[in-house]
Amino acid sequence: MAQEFQINSSAIESKINQLLPSQGGFGAGVDFSASTMVIPIVDLTETAEGSDVRLDLQTSLSHNVVTSFDVTNTTTTLVNTTGYYRVFGTCNHFATSSSVVGSILISDGSTDKTLISWFTDSSSTSGDSNQFDFNVFLRAGDSLKAFSFSTNTVLRGCTRQIADIDGNLTNP
Repeated sequence: MAQEFQINSSAIESKINQLLPSQGGFGAGVDFSASTMVIPIVDLTETAEGSDVRLDLQTSLSHNVVTSFDVTNTTTTLVNTTGYYRVFGTCNHFATSSSVVGSILISDGSTDKTLISWFTDSSSTSGDSNQFDFNVFLRAGDSLKAFSFSTNTVLRGCTRQIADIDGNLTNP
């Protein structure tokens, strides 16, 4: 059985009036009360928003949401739409008489910044394969690029939009 308690506190009353001005104060002689009764609170936010898929399932890969890329001896724009993206794949670079470089860059339209890069110098006697998997945020005007310095550097992978610019998750 629940018990009711009266709370007579001008500090609590002032704080409630400050935080909840729409309540307009309770006026003189009105006290606050507390109860020992447990009242469950159920958060229906995800369902109300229409996104009731679990987060781990919502970020799954599917044919409709991945965009694959294969970059050799060029610079290619992978994504130029605002939002949050997952970028994953491999960079394979092979021994050659000259140095080889593979990079993934983010650009604001005038300046490129390297997010991740792989390098094999000309003295190397073998190739290498490196996996990558990271998330990136693109603002308006930003683009994500893949750069391969030579035919001996190949970047292959996929991008997948995780959420739009406002953080609303994208279903697979």
